[in-house]
Amino acid sequence: MRRSSKLISLLLVVCMVFALTVTAFAAEATGDVVVLYTNDVHCGVDGNIGYAGLAAYKAEMEAAGNQVVLVDAGDAIQGEAIGTLSKGAYLMDIMNQVGYDFMVPGNHEFDFGMDNFLELAKESKGGYYCCNFVDANGDPVFDAYKVMTFGDLKVAFVGIATPETFTKSTPTYFQDGKGNFIYGFCEGNNGQDLYDAVQKAVDEAAKEADVVIAVGHLGMEGTTTEWRSDVVIANTTGIDAFIDAHSHKTIPSMLVQNKDGVEIPLTSSGTKLKNIGKVTISADGSVKTELVSEYEAKDETTDTYVKGIQAKLDSILQTVVAKSDVVLTINGADGNRAVRKAETNLGDLCADAYRAVLGADVAFVNGGGIRANIEAGDVTYENIINVHPFNNEACLVEATGQEILDALELGARNCPEENGGFQQVSGLTYEIHTYIPSSVKLDEKNMFVGVEGEYRVKNVMIGGEPLDLNKTYTLASHNYMIKNGGDGFTMFMDNKLLKDCIMLDNQVLISYIQNTLGGKIPSAYANAQGRIKVLKTPFTDVGDVWYTEAVSYVNANGIMNGTSATTFSPEKEMTRGMLVTMLYRLAGSPAMEGKVSEVFTDCKDGEWYSEAVLWASQNKIVDGMGDGKFAPTGKLTREAMAKILYTYALYNGADPISAFAVTYKDADAISGWAMAGVAYCTNAGILSGTGENNFSPRGSATRAMGAKVMMTLDLSAKEAA
Repeated sequence: MRRSSKLISLLLVVCMVFALTVTAFAAEATGDVVVLYTNDVHCGVDGNIGYAGLAAYKAEMEAAGNQVVLVDAGDAIQGEAIGTLSKGAYLMDIMNQVGYDFMVPGNHEFDFGMDNFLELAKESKGGYYCCNFVDANGDPVFDAYKVMTFGDLKVAFVGIATPETFTKSTPTYFQDGKGNFIYGFCEGNNGQDLYDAVQKAVDEAAKEADVVIAVGHLGMEGTTTEWRSDVVIANTTGIDAFIDAHSHKTIPSMLVQNKDGVEIPLTSSGTKLKNIGKVTISADGSVKTELVSEYEAKDETTDTYVKGIQAKLDSILQTVVAKSDVVLTINGADGNRAVRKAETNLGDLCADAYRAVLGADVAFVNGGGIRANIEAGDVTYENIINVHPFNNEACLVEATGQEILDALELGARNCPEENGGFQQVSGLTYEIHTYIPSSVKLDEKNMFVGVEGEYRVKNVMIGGEPLDLNKTYTLASHNYMIKNGGDGFTMFMDNKLLKDCIMLDNQVLISYIQNTLGGKIPSAYANAQGRIKVLKTPFTDVGDVWYTEAVSYVNANGIMNGTSATTFSPEKEMTRGMLVTMLYRLAGSPAMEGKVSEVFTDCKDGEWYSEAVLWASQNKIVDGMGDGKFAPTGKLTREAMAKILYTYALYNGADPISAFAVTYKDADAISGWAMAGVAYCTNAGILSGTGENNFSPRGSATRAMGAKVMMTLDLSAKEAA
């Protein structure tokens, strides 16, 4: 029932003229529908903008004559102590106070159990909606959409939940007592079931409404590809805008093409109410998305309400349970979250706690279950709950070495991207070789099935000894992973339990600090312990440096090999033959006719460089060193490299440089024959100076430099194609 824009505009003008005669309006009505949205708040009730700020901005928009809708895209009730201690009830109270009109279940809405969530859903004044959350019979648990009327304009909101909810919450919450799944999220057929459910809901909503807004807890980064928000848009039609959640991404607005090629705005507000999402629907039905940041006003009524709830908890939460000499963090050196893709010192502490308290050989703690930093100084009960807010329970199980290896492989499958199942460990060390593609096989619910190819997890050591795949070890973790298959970890669910749910996860951490560490976290935890190595290349002499990505790229693409199976020798000098050979490989290694020995007297036929040098000579990429020689094993200077790269560019159709200026301090030292090459490579971003605006023309070209140049050339060629 999409109306014409002229009719809508006329009716809205009439309504606005009438509204001017009504003194109850604080300002002239604009006719705009303003959708304010939140996502991934995770109990951030008073940090950043906070719910009091949200309520104030809502009131401000209403006072300006807008018609305001308040929407939440999921993951609101879990994440800090206020959620944990009330099992989400306090958050529902606050959201009702603020006045939400429409809510979508995120995966963490289920973290306190299915029964608990369904009871909370009944308490929601705005209501929960979801088109793809179904029971065992395939019937929807909630309505798929909600239509709201604003004068002559009707807007439908369609709810969508990620099928990752199975593993990103607790799988057993969606099962009966026999382990049969009695709830689903339309997860089958490689995403098609989800697309069909969304399309059906959108089509039905469009019959009743002029504008359809999708509100999805799907995400775009670190999530299952076929369930991503942009992929859902690409496989559906009829959505006018998409409000997204789950990845904690901050997206004011981005355009994604739908199935018909129409560009649809997608938006997401980040996490912890750092921003308020805003979708403005104009009188003609056009949609604009943006974010409201650094808003400082507070609604006094909401602020008082929130503080009243917090006061009920303060006496418990502010109890000092320990002290720390160091800052313990979930972040990396860059300040960004790392606990889901790399070892952190807080991850080490949490894993050590499980191993010590349960007396295990090995302990695992999933990175997604470690949620907040601990600052140096007093450590309160609230700090500990914020680290472990899920109320998981500690378990001890027998596990084979093979099962341990499979668990590490499953957790590392996305690395260096994030995965909530990434394992922080105690009692073992391991390497993740990220250049090896993950061959983990999952079922349609993202549960572990097996590993079909080479393992990217290698060199696992337990107690200083190599992992024995056939040996039985004791493994400490929590019920979420060991008993319930959380994050897809099915390999332990049928194993022998030695200790079953003996203590809450936050109490495990408190017990370890108080009883094992004597009440103080020592300086030994100042840094990560070196238990997990993330290797981006197969070469042990290539760390995390400026050329790491390039080395990995050229090796994986067959452009440049190592000097051995485990070494790359990045600082070793390149030779002239080496550069030409890599360019030959970029060109596809065409078959050659002729003998290189007949072209250059110092080149031998049948050598590793022979066809490459012949190809380069025949295509005027190289012209030798004079006297009929090429010096294939001779030192490659930086200026010689620049010249050859320039002639290679000309071979590929680049325009010759007719006029150029080189501004390096040592420009006078650059040979005349190399000047055009240096200018070209500098301008094209292929080569840069060596520091302090010098080019160092006689300096050696290194293998690391060669890798970087080859990656740049290959990526540019692929982009141009």
